[in-house]
Amino acid sequence: MFSPYRPGFFYLIILTKDKYYNLLFIKRVVEVELKKAMELIWENRKYETQDPKEAISHLNEEVAESLKALMRGETSKAKRELEDALSCLFIALRVMEIDPEEAVNRQIAQMRKRQGRTMIFKRDRVEIYVDGELKGGWSLGCEEDIKEAEKIAKEFGCHIIYEEK
Repeated sequence: MFSPYRPGFFYLIILTKDKYYNLLFIKRVVEVELKKAMELIWENRKYETQDPKEAISHLNEEVAESLKALMRGETSKAKRELEDALSCLFIALRVMEIDPEEAVNRQIAQMRKRQGRTMIFKRDRVEIYVDGELKGGWSLGCEEDIKEAEKIAKEFGCHIIYEEK
């Protein structure tokens, strides 16, 4: 199936109402690259800042508002707040001088690396494998050791397998 949409692009859909104000029609679809989207948001932002702490704080506030709305069951408000957070993310990226396309590529590479990490829990030992190759391990003496190893596995994005428990 052919799709006119391409990865790495945002699509701004501009809607217009008909003369009776009861139907919405798609007026035009604008293809926007990540860098261009960031520039458009920067040019139309509501607040002026060059301070990274302020930009990231504002991003954090929008994400928190989205979560609060979601917890109250207000899905449409949560979506709006999350869209506001997207704008704040682009502003924060700009303030921090991060290229959005390079950031996406780095994140994809990092996620792919994480897929190759596995921590196997055996009866009295844990072993760490990277891309199928044993890289290390240590003995487990008690339940506290197991919990600590699980915490480490999650922190480093390891897939966890329990062989014997």
